[in-house]
Amino acid sequence: MPDKFYLTTPIYYVNARPHIGTAYTTIAADAIARRKRSLGVDTFFLTGTDEHGQKIERSAAAAGITPQAFTDSVSSRFRELWDRMGLTYDYFVRTTDANHKRGAQKLFAELHKRGYIYLSTYTGQYCVSEETFVEGPPGTIGPDGKPTETVTEENFYFKLSEFQRPVIDLIESNQLVIESEARRNEVLSFLRGDVANAEKTEMSTNGLPYVPGALKDLSVSRSSFDWGIPVPEPAASETKQKHIIYVWLDALTNYLTAVGYGSDAPEDQARFAKYWPADLHLVGKEITRFHCVYWPAFLLAAGLPLPKKVVAHGWLLFEESKMSKSRGNIVRAETILDVLGADALRYFLLREIVFGQDGSFSFDALVKRYNSDLANGYGNLVSRTLAMIQRYFDGVLPEPAAQQADGLATESHRIITDFARFFDNFEFSRALEAAWTLVAATDGYLTASAPWKQSESTSDEQQKALRATVLSTAAEAIRIVTALIYPVIPDAAAKVWAQLGLGDIKEADLKNLTWGGLKPGTKLGELGPVFPRAEKDAITRMQELEQNNNAPAEAKPAADETAPVTGTPAVPAPPETGTHSVPAGPSIPATDSAQITIDDFAKVDLRVAQIKVAERVPKADKLLRLEVDLGYEQRQILAGIAEAYAPESLIGRKVVIVANLAPRKLRGLESNGMIVAASLEGGKAVLASFIEDIELGARLK
Repeated sequence: MPDKFYLTTPIYYVNARPHIGTAYTTIAADAIARRKRSLGVDTFFLTGTDEHGQKIERSAAAAGITPQAFTDSVSSRFRELWDRMGLTYDYFVRTTDANHKRGAQKLFAELHKRGYIYLSTYTGQYCVSEETFVEGPPGTIGPDGKPTETVTEENFYFKLSEFQRPVIDLIESNQLVIESEARRNEVLSFLRGDVANAEKTEMSTNGLPYVPGALKDLSVSRSSFDWGIPVPEPAASETKQKHIIYVWLDALTNYLTAVGYGSDAPEDQARFAKYWPADLHLVGKEITRFHCVYWPAFLLAAGLPLPKKVVAHGWLLFEESKMSKSRGNIVRAETILDVLGADALRYFLLREIVFGQDGSFSFDALVKRYNSDLANGYGNLVSRTLAMIQRYFDGVLPEPAAQQADGLATESHRIITDFARFFDNFEFSRALEAAWTLVAATDGYLTASAPWKQSESTSDEQQKALRATVLSTAAEAIRIVTALIYPVIPDAAAKVWAQLGLGDIKEADLKNLTWGGLKPGTKLGELGPVFPRAEKDAITRMQELEQNNNAPAEAKPAADETAPVTGTPAVPAPPETGTHSVPAGPSIPATDSAQITIDDFAKVDLRVAQIKVAERVPKADKLLRLEVDLGYEQRQILAGIAEAYAPESLIGRKVVIVANLAPRKLRGLESNGMIVAASLEGGKAVLASFIEDIELGARLK
């Protein structure tokens, strides 16, 4: 066994509160950490929050508070939820912490000293939402599906291009392991460039072609905003402008700083020497490139050891799309904790979803899996087995008969082996499936043996011997299952372990799990239900909780629930005339319009918004591009009112928008919603407005 295991989650960006999509990675990491510890491995489990960048600065400004106050509020939400779920992280890193800032500046200074950072000027496209630079012309759609912003600024650059061949070689040779295979291939494809259409290629150490120069140098500082870690000396003296460290160089460094990098304290240096390099980075598939291209290049340039493995999982989909505040399809973990508990969420995510692939979440599927596997399966097996031991043997585990022909001992050995192989290869679903075959086999054994029945042809002594054999055998199988699934459903496993009379499972030796560990004469603990069956209204209750939670607020939300302001949000745009812009022709009398019912009208979500940005769309005489603030989020809307209003006259104006109009696209831009206006004779547009001061986001009824 290794003497240590250091695993990390991504640090979560604090632009919005946590949900089960962000909890997914942390739950998987917690399950891995619990299993490693149960096997006697010295384990360090890191998680935390990423708190710098332009998106955070804008979100804080929109909320009317400082960036530090904004990040304090949202970061605390993550930590409170992780603690409520019982996640056993060893350190919660924040990139606003002093020790992290010190370590990030040390890494930047080291890269600069070694000649891998230089000063230059950048003009190009920047994706604010993902905090990343994107190649392409103005209006290019970034990785988040939103149009990028054009930025021109002085930057420090990292010589990423020099590490194209070294990183390719590391991945091809599996010195840096990337899972799944699909993510590995994506990273190598990015590193190799467009080999098929290249005029010139070179060969990696493994003899595979790549396009030299396909990997470009990377900007590692920003000078157009302030919220970040200042570039340290001596690099800072090279420029008159204040520079901050690029958020991804800042963020990735947390894996070093959390275990002591950058500190002169002997205990921190000892911790860094013990735990670095990381054994496992768990990440979402959308940030694989940052962890498998930029991160190893930074470490190689600094002369630091590389992490051993990066495992990328898929997205958790709800309503067939990735959970996102902007889409309004977030499911809070708290909703499930309130109704079914943390173990139900943990089990569902690791059993229902094949780790590494996208998986769907629904309340229906959650309750169905909970009832079938946990309530009717494992929970029912525990309850009826231990209740019979309590009834027939006064709660003391009996001595089984000498001859046992049940086969469960042999079956358990196979399942222990299968579970370990699957789980340690991050095949959590298959591991749990294996464990539940023992649940089913034990349940079938109990049913076939029927120890509760008294046969007329069997003496009392024979019946007692049968019950002793069957119930002690079933209890031992429960012990094996409980030990295996403890990392996944720790609260329930701890209860069952105590009910078996085995004390605290966290203190148990689970390294060498074999049949026969539950000794005759063991006194059962206090019995109680483990997984009560979910009531019929469980789905409705959770749906109502989420509907109430995700409904647009009638007043401005709390600061930590404010969506980030983005220059060009991802919203499809309208045709120049039509449903998303003001009609060009004269207004139509109401008497000539087709009648609708009150139910039809109720489908239209009219909201109060304030115009923050207004500008003309190039080569479009009638269109203006507007950025509007709804209080609970920012949106981009294209409106055909350019002939009626000068852009500068609209800034700060409160307007009415149709908030639930299907998005559309025009001229490479996207629009989400429609500005409400009257269309007068001659096609002139007049915006709907208010006499009173109306709260942003208020709904018109």
